[in-house]
Amino acid sequence: MDEFKAWNLDYFPENILIDVLSYLSVRELVRAGRVCKRWNRLVKDQRLWRFVDLTAWKGVTARILWLLLRHYLGCGLRCLRLRGLLLSARGGTFLSESWLRSLSTKCPRLSKLYLLHADLRSLHSCQLLPTSLQVLELRGCELPREFFNQTSPSPDPSQERAEATSSVGAQQQGRHRKGKGLGSPSGIGIERLVLNNVPSFTDQHLKSLTSWERLSRLELRDTFRVTANGIRKCAAKDGVYGVEGLSRLKFLEIGITGRQGYQLQMASLGLGAGWLGLEELSLGGKEVGPGLLCASRLKNLKCLCLWACTLSEMQIVRSCRLLRGLSQLEFLDVAFQPKQSPPAVEGEGGGSGEEQDNEEAAGVDNSNDENNTVDMNDPIPSLRRSLADLLPSCTLVFTNCSVQINAD
Repeated sequence: MDEFKAWNLDYFPENILIDVLSYLSVRELVRAGRVCKRWNRLVKDQRLWRFVDLTAWKGVTARILWLLLRHYLGCGLRCLRLRGLLLSARGGTFLSESWLRSLSTKCPRLSKLYLLHADLRSLHSCQLLPTSLQVLELRGCELPREFFNQTSPSPDPSQERAEATSSVGAQQQGRHRKGKGLGSPSGIGIERLVLNNVPSFTDQHLKSLTSWERLSRLELRDTFRVTANGIRKCAAKDGVYGVEGLSRLKFLEIGITGRQGYQLQMASLGLGAGWLGLEELSLGGKEVGPGLLCASRLKNLKCLCLWACTLSEMQIVRSCRLLRGLSQLEFLDVAFQPKQSPPAVEGEGGGSGEEQDNEEAAGVDNSNDENNTVDMNDPIPSLRRSLADLLPSCTLVFTNCSVQINAD
């Protein structure tokens, strides 16, 4: 026992100590690095700085960001989550151009950036963000008007004059200009853009996204200023010079579930003009009804997800009659309205036997619905049977769904 009492953390291998330190938050890691020289060296190991979440650390200022970038963040960083000062009483500049340039240099493998309550109006363009980003998620942020515009960097005038002195230089200059298109390394390489409760996002921002060549997933949640006309103008369609609009987009999500008092734009009605190449569509909240009316115009649609809404069985069946190419239909947090049988009229009890059989079958279906309200995998058996007949090759997924039961 005396031998065990003499042991301390110095006897543990560094790999085990790093695993133990991985359970600490960023603030606790910085404090742990002040214990001794060995811990300071272990805390700076890049395995501890792959996924950095600073959203729980309230009061993070620009000074703290510079401290983390200079001493801890490095080539191992993959995902960074930051909370801005938009709702803070102290205010001030949070993200500066110099810090973002240093972040791009020191963290060349950063692929995902999440910003919460950040005021980005001091940044004139998103091209100031690290070029290695593949996923950008903004929640509750403020954006400038031309934030998503993509502009090619201006060439050096002295270099242009030197190249123009000879024919060989002129040819190199032509190739140089030709290579500075949308697919150049200096362009925006973001593949997935998530906008959640960003009131300043408008149709003008949406139109700017058409210059992003690699954008394949776009998620618009509670973007109240996006209209159906904006969606219609950005939809991929055949043009004079080929496919115009968001031609590479494969996944689109539109959902309005937030605050009251905003005028409902019904942006999903813009899908009625069609969208070439769009394979996955997600509709939520108040955009489900208008979106279902236009989903049949999407010829390449394979997956449809409906979430946070109230639907009736008849509404779903009518919409799915024109969606024969669906391979997956998902319901997430959906409240289903039960199928209601027409009321019986007095004095007409002597109906045919066929009508009585239909009423009995409806009664059996209603009883099954009531008995299966707790079954989240199959909330409405009649709906599953109807969709199985309409879409035999489609996979149905029910997640956290329920059935509304009337008091009558």
